[in-house]
Amino acid sequence: MVSPAPRNVVIETRNLSKVYRDFWGRQKVRALRALDLTVEEGEIFGLLGPNGSGKSTTIKILLGLLFPTGGDALVFGQPATEVSKNHRIGYLPEESYLYRFLNAYETLDFYGRLFNMPAAEREKQSRQLIETVGLSHAARRPLKEYSKGMTRRIGLAQALINDPDLVLLDEPTSGLDPIGTKDMKDMILNLKEQGKTVILCSHLLADVQDVCDRIAILHQGELKELGRVDALLRKRDLTQIQSTQLTPEVEKEVCDLIRERGGQVLSTENPTSTLEDLFLSIVRESEAKPGKRAASEKSETQQ
Repeated sequence: MVSPAPRNVVIETRNLSKVYRDFWGRQKVRALRALDLTVEEGEIFGLLGPNGSGKSTTIKILLGLLFPTGGDALVFGQPATEVSKNHRIGYLPEESYLYRFLNAYETLDFYGRLFNMPAAEREKQSRQLIETVGLSHAARRPLKEYSKGMTRRIGLAQALINDPDLVLLDEPTSGLDPIGTKDMKDMILNLKEQGKTVILCSHLLADVQDVCDRIAILHQGELKELGRVDALLRKRDLTQIQSTQLTPEVEKEVCDLIRERGGQVLSTENPTSTLEDLFLSIVRESEAKPGKRAASEKSETQQ
């Protein structure tokens, strides 16, 4: 069997820690505790956790907006504090801070200028992005007239104006209706098809389940779970058998055979867990056993 070619590591944190201190230098909050993460090129990675779990702190460290107290954070192989890496990053914050008197074209042109993009490239990229996020009908309206869902769409366009290799999205579906949410998830999947790496933070666990390849669940600054979504949600102690044109007589024979061999027939279908159930159970277990840490993916694979 041929081993898959190794993929480039876009983000790596090693023993990353962050402590917030008060005016007197005393420890106030330990936001991150020895966080070890690796995000590979071309994957959609979900960063999950309740409020205060360390998600925003992690994102701000990766962007170079905060300095870690301990450990290392590398982006594209460079320290996260290296400003030159930021031209390869697009960022959609939870609350987009946009100039409300500008329209969509003027907004994207403004951010394109910050990246020193030539005028022709700014115009072409702005036109394509406005069409991609579904705002062609409102491109000339000032942003102060936009709904929250429309603001999220132009916020995503702003995050993509520099054609980034790494895209950080914080609550991208916030304020969107079901159709807008579906469109946003399709756009995120399209970013993966383009070879971009996406870090997604969201409280809407169903959205994460739909688009993410891997997830990390944080609680109280510690990594509690890490792995592929499909593997984490699989119920390993149950077996699903699917068949077509199965008569009641044959179904009964199959169930009888399972019982004869010592098995127990619970159902003829095999429901899976949901990311929401996994998330809540991990948080509850973390509160009951605060010292428990996530096992490495390598150890999980070798079992």
